Amino acid sequence: MRQLRHLIAVIAVLAGAVSLTACGSDDDAAPASSQTTKRIDIKFEGNSVSPSGERVDVAIGQPIEFVVTADAPGEVHVHSDPEKELEYEKGTTILDLGPFDKAGIIEVESHHLEKTIVQLEVK
Repeated sequence: MRQLRHLIAVIAVLAGAVSLTACGSDDDAAPASSQTTKRIDIKFEGNSVSPSGERVDVAIGQPIEFVVTADAPGEVHVHSDPEKELEYEKGTTILDLGPFDKAGIIEVESHHLEKTIVQLEVK
């Protein structure tokens, strides 16, 4: 009888632990792979661009977005695999690059200005 009472107590504790873990909402914890978006501000004015060739650290899997402010429409070229050509408008445009899944240096250029904007160091 004593063993049966002990077994029932153990089962009750385990059942309580399982029900507690099932009660949490989806907002309680972010998935392990989620990361904050790396936001890079880019400004085009006349024949200049800022930043100009700076290296920016980015984690593998981290989403990236460019916030482009420009006095004229244009395009940035991302030397990734596959390569990306992203168009922006006059004013402010947000360009979503998404994440990269391999380590390395990814150059982002303005071919019109023949200048490197940033080098994304994915690691």
